[in-house]
Amino acid sequence: MPETTAFTESPERQALRASVADFAAGFGEDYWLACARDGRKTDELWAAAGRQGYLGVAVPEEYGGGGGGIGDLAAVAEELQTAGCPLLLIVVSPAICGSIIGRFRTPAQKQRWLPGFADGTRKMGFAITEPDAGSNSHNIRTTAERDDATGDWILRGDKVFISGVDEVQDVMVVARTTHNRPGKLRPALFVIPTDAPGLHYSPIDLGILAPEKQFAVQLDDVRLPADALVGDADAGIEQLFAGLNPERIMAAATATGMARLALRKAVAYTSTREVWGAPIATHQAISHPLAQSHVETELARLMTQRAAALCDAGDFAGAGEAANMAKFAAAEAACTAVDRAVQAHGGNGLAEEYGLVHLIGNSRMIRIVPVSREMLLNFVAQTGLGLPRSY
Repeated sequence: MPETTAFTESPERQALRASVADFAAGFGEDYWLACARDGRKTDELWAAAGRQGYLGVAVPEEYGGGGGGIGDLAAVAEELQTAGCPLLLIVVSPAICGSIIGRFRTPAQKQRWLPGFADGTRKMGFAITEPDAGSNSHNIRTTAERDDATGDWILRGDKVFISGVDEVQDVMVVARTTHNRPGKLRPALFVIPTDAPGLHYSPIDLGILAPEKQFAVQLDDVRLPADALVGDADAGIEQLFAGLNPERIMAAATATGMARLALRKAVAYTSTREVWGAPIATHQAISHPLAQSHVETELARLMTQRAAALCDAGDFAGAGEAANMAKFAAAEAACTAVDRAVQAHGGNGLAEEYGLVHLIGNSRMIRIVPVSREMLLNFVAQTGLGLPRSY
């Protein structure tokens, strides 16, 4: 008889999850909601997570981190969201920016940035989306021009829906050098201090409850020293996807955490809410939709873990498809789980008291950002099925 083994995360990953869940319970949804409603940032949560080493689990040990992989950081993000107190910038700063800097910066540049990512004392934003390019990153028009006399770079352009610009010290901006024209992206990445002359930002008002805000960013002849460039100006798309694959994995982990949170609320409510002398969960019309969401959530979690494993193993092509699949499955699971949880609560599902209303908008948003379900399906159609490109 062949030996059989059940799939499970490593004992170390499971211990990390348990530790983060216990830590997050000390803050919880009430803290997060109070920050969002009062216009405050979750600075206390971020700082405490940094001190505990949770923000730096994927940063190499030589730079003060835990030496783990993106799967470990995704587990942190998922457990924080499951506890009701997610940190949006954990997706941006240590995951996207940390992954890119970890692969493409010089040792001196890594020493400058990574220790701050590890302990939470440094936050960095990420700016790729533009008003006219949308999901078509190949049409990015933000330019970087080299000043041959000084060696400086001069950046010009506009970005939209950039997270947390008001609470980060720097932003990693995706641009193109002036000799690379729109049509086929060869990204050049630059780290810009948010107080740099010529960098301006303004809030975008969204009907989403969250402590972190979204911004439009304008770059008006922002002059940067030569070492603001990350990697090579003509390194190609690989250096960008070194951050975008982790971004999708982190978004998927956050989405599965949201689904778990919604289901947790629904199970607690339907197990105690009695109508006609029995808990409403005894009715299959209530229990079956919740059970189906549990199945969908667990499948998405498995796909997310697979994507993270491929990414951590250096299989970036395999990780690309898996990360897109994971984000698609997790976002769908989150939207459906929240909707079913609201329905199971009846009218109470729309009462602030039960903590589901804010999840409606946030779960819907995660189907769109950081990449829409349509673009995910485009990617899978082309890479997984070998279908002709549709755009």
